[in-house]
Amino acid sequence: MELVYFIMIGVYGVFILFIFLYSLMQANLVFNYWRSKKEERLEVKGQSEKLQEESEENESFNFQLSTFNYPQVTIQLPIFNERYVVERLIDCIMEFDYPKDKLEIQVLDDSTDDTAEIIANKVAEVKVKGFDIVHITRTNRQGYKAGALAEATPIAKGEFIAIFDADFLPKRDFLKQTIPHFQNKKVGVVQTKWEHLNTGYSMLTSLQAFGLDAHFTVEQRGRNSANHFINFNGTAGVWRKTCIADAGGWESDTLTEDLDLSYRAQLKGWKFKYLENVESPAELPATMNALKTQQFRWTKGAAECTRKNLVRVLQSSGVKTSTKLHAIFHLMNSFLFVCILCLSVLSVPMLVAKNNLPNHQYLFEFGSLFLVSLLILSLFYWVSYNTKFKNKLISLLFFAIKFPLFLAVSMGLSLHNSIAVMEGYMGKKSPFVRTPKFNITANDDKWRGNKYITNAINPLTMVEGGLILYFLYGIFLSFRYGDYGLMPFYVMLTLGYSIVFYYSIYHSLNMLRNRKKVNSTQQLITYNT
Repeated sequence: MELVYFIMIGVYGVFILFIFLYSLMQANLVFNYWRSKKEERLEVKGQSEKLQEESEENESFNFQLSTFNYPQVTIQLPIFNERYVVERLIDCIMEFDYPKDKLEIQVLDDSTDDTAEIIANKVAEVKVKGFDIVHITRTNRQGYKAGALAEATPIAKGEFIAIFDADFLPKRDFLKQTIPHFQNKKVGVVQTKWEHLNTGYSMLTSLQAFGLDAHFTVEQRGRNSANHFINFNGTAGVWRKTCIADAGGWESDTLTEDLDLSYRAQLKGWKFKYLENVESPAELPATMNALKTQQFRWTKGAAECTRKNLVRVLQSSGVKTSTKLHAIFHLMNSFLFVCILCLSVLSVPMLVAKNNLPNHQYLFEFGSLFLVSLLILSLFYWVSYNTKFKNKLISLLFFAIKFPLFLAVSMGLSLHNSIAVMEGYMGKKSPFVRTPKFNITANDDKWRGNKYITNAINPLTMVEGGLILYFLYGIFLSFRYGDYGLMPFYVMLTLGYSIVFYYSIYHSLNMLRNRKKVNSTQQLITYNT
């Protein structure tokens, strides 16, 4: 039996080691982020002092912007069954502060419902206003989003291609903020920061914003400032058309075609530019099932890109060692969910092992690496969260509540996401399932009438419910052995799986009740008619 315990401890240690090494990479990104912000402040200060000196020397000094060069730009809007938000998106693009004669809009429509008719009517309306807009449809969804982009890009008129998903509402000056950065001929992509239209809608959207904000501040800027590989985030960014072609074009063999093309382009020597100060608002999934759909695609796609690109990066002679290290943990970040799931499940037998191996307590001391990792990750998220508050005391108070809750829900999603990751590593293919959009911009907006949300309860949800009982048993064992070291871990796991389980059931039942109500109303109208 001791041999089994030792093997289990070894496996446990491997997962903890990966999390620890990942946290060290995140700590390095925090350092890069801080350094980048400091350099930016010094640069702004230096420019201000220079302008002041010039103004003092010449009272008639007038600062004028250099003449802006307007290259041809194509805006691509990949759409699949987006009846709730597609008109809103096109209206937003029409408001761009950019010459009409330099702008082309491609609506890439793979829809199979009345969205296609909505788009056709909208495109006809926009054409009358003088816009160069085309409605591109396909007879099949081969390659999904990547397939649509691959077919449309060769016929795009623009030298640069901006891409927006259906739920985004980019600001009027988006192109004027991004296109000038392409004056550097080596820049292949300019990516902007995602902002959120419905952060305060629910606890679920608030926690999503919390996690995404860390990616779009510390991670993206931290990597970019050190010239490490970053990723185009699939939307709210601009590509140089020749960069897409040089990197091999859009490929649909992964669920995250954006991450895949990003790595292939950077391996070709193209530079990416990340703009933290240019924000592009979008909608966060408002239901647990929609969030799970998005998380499954992102985590599985990242695993597929690891399988496809990691060896290429490591074998590339033109990539520096530090960038290769960051690429490992960037591409494999979804493996964290596998680590969390395995550590969670093994933690209960580990507690038993600890109390049955009194002469080998030193073997369990490596668990302190997990605590160090949590401290580092808390710093990582704190740096991001702290930027949103002027009052640092209030910021710290809210962070002390939100960070543990975010960790708990992340742990609660680890089973669902681990399955996606393992499918990706094993090469099991699955269709590109879009995240349902809701057209939610205010806290009192409703999602229950959304026809794209499934009301089916996934059998995996029942397993998540079973894990709640499993970790409650871990709490019981902690009291029984008088060993409370893992108690906070069990409490967070119980809370996280409870939240995921509750919202999975609650949102599904709400949709079911709403659809029954709608069907009953329709039947009554038909009967009366």
